[in-house]
Amino acid sequence: MVAPLKAGLAGLGTVGSAVARLIAQQRDLIEARCGRGIEIVAVTARTADKKRDLGQAKPRWVSDPATLAADEEIDVFVELIGGEGDPAKLAVKTALAAGKSVVTANKALLARHGVELAALAEKHGVALNFEAAIGGAIPIVKTLREGVSGNSFARVYGILNGTCNYILTRMEQERLSFAECLKDAQRLGYAEADPTFDVEGFDTAQKLALIASLAFGIRVNPDAVYVEGISSITPEDLDAADALGYRVKLLGVAVRTAQGIEQRVHPTMVPKETAIAQVMGVTNAASLDAEGIAPITLVGPGAGGAATASSVVADLCDIARGALAPAFGRPLSRLTECRQAPMQRHEGGYYIRLAALDRPGTFATIAKHLADENISLESIVQRHPGGRPHGGDDPNSPATPAPVILITYATTEDAVRRALNAIKREGVIAGQPQVIRIEKY
Repeated sequence: MVAPLKAGLAGLGTVGSAVARLIAQQRDLIEARCGRGIEIVAVTARTADKKRDLGQAKPRWVSDPATLAADEEIDVFVELIGGEGDPAKLAVKTALAAGKSVVTANKALLARHGVELAALAEKHGVALNFEAAIGGAIPIVKTLREGVSGNSFARVYGILNGTCNYILTRMEQERLSFAECLKDAQRLGYAEADPTFDVEGFDTAQKLALIASLAFGIRVNPDAVYVEGISSITPEDLDAADALGYRVKLLGVAVRTAQGIEQRVHPTMVPKETAIAQVMGVTNAASLDAEGIAPITLVGPGAGGAATASSVVADLCDIARGALAPAFGRPLSRLTECRQAPMQRHEGGYYIRLAALDRPGTFATIAKHLADENISLESIVQRHPGGRPHGGDDPNSPATPAPVILITYATTEDAVRRALNAIKREGVIAGQPQVIRIEKY
């Protein structure tokens, strides 16, 4: 009989406790599928005396993560602490240097230090598995690293943050403001007390950096990702998208271009009939455009204890079977530095919402600067606000802004930005223009 794989588990929060329970509940199934069992033999967390439901597991308590990582009794170290620095980084490095495989759900650590950690894993001949770091229960890492390893990729993209998708879904379906939906998401536990990391796109950017590395064979570099969040999206934008046949999603997109690999996170209008547009609520999705096959879209729960634990245990099962793959799909010597495609060279259609001042010459000025940049318009929609266009009875009072929506044909990011900057300098619009990219998936 083969001895069980002995795991040390650092972090006993929602995910860590769910991992322990899942291993206990599926003990016989895991042994049948892997040819050996998995046991959690030692654990550590911030507090030792907190009551936790770990199923039938009765693991030994260890004082701190680095000590657990070096523990001679364990075969694999499971890091569920979080954060890009210590104690998570020190513990993972300690485990790899000691010849122990590592399973982690820590996207921040991998996005910032993934190449360094993969080098340690490769040097010592052990695994660095991180399925749970990207899409909860969605097997995107295994799909990219193994499932379609014979295909090259033109583009990978997805909805990689459940908090943002939940907020946009509620805003669209109930015509609520961003602030109202965010408050509700915090109440339900979908958003943190400080939601900046999620709603401004940084969580998605870290995940996208990992996906891009797996898909395109580049070294992980989160600083190469262009990032915009969803806090500027309004119900009016979602109404306009609906009328035009689109739905707004926060997408992470990595695409191969002639200039290099374009990596970007931003709100995107996608046609309502596409698979990605149908993904609602806290659900995540990842789509792969691979050479020679139709696009593949994986959809599933992207967060939560049970979903994340499912991927952690799947990674442990691979190690129990003896499966060993390079962390980013190929040896480090075969990873290239990311040649970053400048965002200014991005090409596509754009939705532009302007608060145009209702005065003579405004539209001519807007049209002139768009024409100067060779930007062609597919459609123009103007909506007058209620009341007199120039405010009250005083003809000298300030002009009232009127919402104007422009839909462009394919153009470049740089051209759009130059045109809008010129329009703002003319003083014919109020506030900042709203710009949302349109993708024809």
